[in-house]
Amino acid sequence: MISVRRSADRFRGGDASAGVESLHAFSFGHFYDPDLLRFGAVLACNEERLAPGAGFDEHPHSHTEIVTWVVEGELTHRDSAGHATVVRPGDVQRLSAGAGVRHVERNDGERPLVFVQMWLAPRDPGGEPSYEVVRGIADATPYALPEAGALLHVRRPGAGERTAVPDAPLVYAHVVRGRFGLGEYGLGPGDAAMITGADGLELVAAADPAEVLLWEMGD
Repeated sequence: MISVRRSADRFRGGDASAGVESLHAFSFGHFYDPDLLRFGAVLACNEERLAPGAGFDEHPHSHTEIVTWVVEGELTHRDSAGHATVVRPGDVQRLSAGAGVRHVERNDGERPLVFVQMWLAPRDPGGEPSYEVVRGIADATPYALPEAGALLHVRRPGAGERTAVPDAPLVYAHVVRGRFGLGEYGLGPGDAAMITGADGLELVAAADPAEVLLWEMGD
């Protein structure tokens, strides 16, 4: 079964006067939809756009796995555990909030920053926070997030090329750029597909460049 959530239907948040635009695929903050609370382990999939100099001041998280994928620009991250990094396109950033952590996310560059941030529920809440950045992840190398029982696949097929959807009980697909065919559906930038019982499905890239994020999850 495939359920598609269009980019135009995302809840728009953020603060335009502060240079922050946020597009939420699931219930978030004061936006509540009982049919959009989560999908598998995925609790949030936010598209964030920060103007130069804009950002999110220090704020707390707990009991959440936070995975960030930069689309354009550079993301500056600092947290209360002492990590200070710059995350660029092609890097995967993971912050395991554990029992509690505080962090800052900013666009300290001269260009607009666009990133996708995904929150997943850990199997075992609590514990010590942890952090890592994987630089330049390859298409053929999934990023394992055992804390949430999930694998992240990054796929960047050329125009007309096919890429397999993982055969899994649950798959969450988010189109970063380009256009894809998925069965009877056409997917564009910002569109998402929630797939249950994937078996033999393929995504077909309609044009270059094309990029899609796939979360493979169990029941």
